[in-house]
Amino acid sequence: MELRQLEYFVAVVEEGSFTRAAARVHVAQPGVSAQVRRLEAELGQPLLDRSGRRVTPTEAGAAVLPYARAALAAVAGARQAVDELAGLVRGHVTVGVLPGLVTQLDVAELLADFHRAHPGVEIALTEDAAEPLLDAVRGGRVDLALTGVARAVPDGVAVATVTEERLAVAVAPGDPLGDRSATTLAALAERPLICLPRGASVRALLEDAWARAGVRPRIAFEAGTPSALVRLAAQGLGVAIVPASAARAPGVRAVELRPALHGRVVLAWRSAGPVSPAARALAAHARERLAPGP
Repeated sequence: MELRQLEYFVAVVEEGSFTRAAARVHVAQPGVSAQVRRLEAELGQPLLDRSGRRVTPTEAGAAVLPYARAALAAVAGARQAVDELAGLVRGHVTVGVLPGLVTQLDVAELLADFHRAHPGVEIALTEDAAEPLLDAVRGGRVDLALTGVARAVPDGVAVATVTEERLAVAVAPGDPLGDRSATTLAALAERPLICLPRGASVRALLEDAWARAGVRPRIAFEAGTPSALVRLAAQGLGVAIVPASAARAPGVRAVELRPALHGRVVLAWRSAGPVSPAARALAAHARERLAPGP
């Protein structure tokens, strides 16, 4: 039994897919499949049910899973102890960001500075919506995330605020709403809305506000970034609800939203469970650069 077989098995279970597991461990999919089958042959039982759309553990696989995780955690702990004793920072870290934030917050410069200080650390960058990123941080699949928070922070995750901004409405120049200084969610109830998709923190913020106001919105378009929403609004396809800075873009008029709703971007890192020295070093570096307050 080899550690890589246990690593691949755990990855397949957690990802629910051989393809996604292969991408996670940076190995071709046939290689992952072959190693898992060797593990099953050694144990004499199938560990994975491959018959459905999502790969799931069999009864034997569920029994093996905690031992596989414990073995991997023990090896990671041993490596961490040696690295800390030697004062080394090396390994692999994964950084998650909301779509569009790499440019907006100059994440590339932040990571470049960290890489120059710690050239032995490999860095992977992934984009996703706010809720999946927070879940990935909690599960240890992402070491540090620049993400949004609209509701309670999950257990096992710590955050520090990077930016906080009011939401506003962006409309095409000829839209009658553009002559007003402010509007409400209730007043927008009959208008086609352009919003971020479910899973985005701003969308969660709006859903809670719609529920409080008793509003059933008409969602006409969804897009992954505020700039895309603004471009759709500029074409007269609806009204976009975006951070106020995005609503001030050329080609649209910005209208204040009342009562005020504030979107928040945070640094999120794992506060419970094993954390590698490289991940701790990156979190400290990012907090110093982006979020000086606790």
